[in-house]
Amino acid sequence: MFKLERIANTPVLEPCREYPWERGAVFNTAVVHEDGCFHLLYRASDRGFEALRDTYPKAEKKFCSVIGLATSCDGIHFERRPEPVFVGSGDQEAWGVEDPRVTKIGDTYYMIYTGFGGRGWKDHRISLASSKNLVDWERHGVILDEVNKDGGLLADKINGKYVLYHRREPHIWAAFSDDLMNWRDHKIVMTTQPNGWESKKIGIAGVPILIEQGYLMIYHAVDDRHVYRLGAALLDRRDPTKVIARLPEPILEPELVWEREGNVPNVVFSCGHVLHDGYLYVYYGAADTVIGAARVALDEISFPI
Repeated sequence: MFKLERIANTPVLEPCREYPWERGAVFNTAVVHEDGCFHLLYRASDRGFEALRDTYPKAEKKFCSVIGLATSCDGIHFERRPEPVFVGSGDQEAWGVEDPRVTKIGDTYYMIYTGFGGRGWKDHRISLASSKNLVDWERHGVILDEVNKDGGLLADKINGKYVLYHRREPHIWAAFSDDLMNWRDHKIVMTTQPNGWESKKIGIAGVPILIEQGYLMIYHAVDDRHVYRLGAALLDRRDPTKVIARLPEPILEPELVWEREGNVPNVVFSCGHVLHDGYLYVYYGAADTVIGAARVALDEISFPI
């Protein structure tokens, strides 16, 4: 059993009131570590949004999510770009782009994200964009034309196929592709567990990464009181749709005030983690309002198998 330890007791990124596009929230972030720096590709919102649920779809003042970019040399103190690097386009992204997960394959970054059309609270589709520099993104469009989210692309091909993790609620699924656009052979990877902290729904956090024992999968789990926590499971290195081990307790849960209070109370939700200098760094949205950071030493990560 291992736990994540916060590397700061305050958020590492908060909404910037000077920028209208992120004055409402910054949260749910992908992370890349390159050239000695941490790069966050984070979801930002121009306004708080949970209160709109009572009036939707008649709310005149909708929120809109975009993707911003912030960089840090120490993983704690970040400098952000003054403009978003990725914004919504077309009807399916009318209310924005959400929850990016970034995978580098070769010299290209692939971002799996959710396009939210706002025509209903289930109007979300998994979509794909690519970049060479994390700033300039080429949109490739919807890749799963169904109600779906929590998508992430594995860095390694398995049996010559790309692997996409996603969520057909309430479970974690995987699918396979030759071209990143057409996905087939969908199968359940991991299911919810009744009467506990992962009873309502689960989905991947960052994309599973290879460690000594297999693929480490950090995931979020929601209980019947709508509390979001992070858990960990181990996937087989030859077949990363097969769960070898699953920790019985969460590795991070909302405890601090800024994790328990905000746009959506009692939430820790991650879209990205990286290995650096012997540690796994996990960045997470807290209460759908700010971004926190935690880590665990790589040599402490182990599963009973």
